[in-house]
Amino acid sequence: MQVALPVRLASEGARVGLVVLAVDRTGSAGFGGALVAALLVPSVVAAPVAGALADRVRRRRLFHVGCLVFYGTGLTAVAGLAGRAPTPVVLAVAGAAGCCTPLLTGGLTSLLSDLLPPSERGRAFSLDAVSYNLAGIAGPALASVLAAATSPASALVALGAGAAAGGLLVSALPLRPRPGRSPALRPADLGTAAVLLVRNPPLRSITWASGVGQFGTGALPVVCVLLAARYQTPWAAGGLMTAMALGSLTGSLAYVWRPWGAQRPEWTVIAMLFATGVPLAAVPWMGSATAAFGGFALAGCCTGPLFAALLAGRDRYAPPNARTQVFTLGASLKSTFAAGGAALAGAWQAAGPGSLVLAVAGCQAAAAVLGALLLNGQRNQADRPLS
Repeated sequence: MQVALPVRLASEGARVGLVVLAVDRTGSAGFGGALVAALLVPSVVAAPVAGALADRVRRRRLFHVGCLVFYGTGLTAVAGLAGRAPTPVVLAVAGAAGCCTPLLTGGLTSLLSDLLPPSERGRAFSLDAVSYNLAGIAGPALASVLAAATSPASALVALGAGAAAGGLLVSALPLRPRPGRSPALRPADLGTAAVLLVRNPPLRSITWASGVGQFGTGALPVVCVLLAARYQTPWAAGGLMTAMALGSLTGSLAYVWRPWGAQRPEWTVIAMLFATGVPLAAVPWMGSATAAFGGFALAGCCTGPLFAALLAGRDRYAPPNARTQVFTLGASLKSTFAAGGAALAGAWQAAGPGSLVLAVAGCQAAAAVLGALLLNGQRNQADRPLS
């Protein structure tokens, strides 16, 4: 967690820091959006490659240190170039840094299997989920505070330094080099994780079910803005998302204290998907932003264990030679689903906040049903844990 937290704080904070920097230097929020897209979009494309390389490289510490330091250096370079160098150059630098993003998320998580015995991994994945929650809450706030206290460029440099420092801490992890020479990466290797996510029943279930669920929750930022207007309560635009994030943090901490369903994490994912939708389905009938705050917090309490069980499921069912690739590809698919949900909610905002939040809740129920259905089928070696 000491390694993951500063790196993920930088990743989450950069989304705000880049926009603030762009507005400060050029007066264009559109340029800020382009910088954020340049940082995030390549991660989706690079996920299979980054994961496959991480699964094959012999000196894993050196590989992860290099990638995380490169990410931090990229943020620092953008801080110096934005508004001063040609736009394509700045976007290219941000895109190059973004190619390392999969290793900040799924890549670091996948290392837990090599660092801890099976008996300790359940709590470790729960703590890792806590690091995601803390970064999601504190990262944007940290970027905003640093930008106000110093300057937008200094804030981005500080975030980049944090990512680089986290990368250097990887060198202290007891990761032994893999024996022998690193096997050459073949084009067919890039599809290994994709095949597993289709053919391995538990991986298939947790991946696509959580993706459909994320399609719904990805729409929530838009929904919260509409709910704030409905309640005539401006704080609810960001406050409801904060309630969900705090609930998720609480749920993750509870799961650290007492994890359940460790033997079949896929069923924990399915149960928590359904449970997430229940309080959200009640929001349209809540008459105040305060009541909605409680509903979002309860939904968040379910997403914490959901995410911890998702991480544990990837680790339990992915083969060692493709574990990192499963983590990085799974994370990029979730991001893609979330982006799609946000885009669709923006296009359908005329339906109103009540209908949209019901649709979000419906996505969670549909995801739970899908997850159960995808577990059906022939049970074979892929169904059993691989370690």
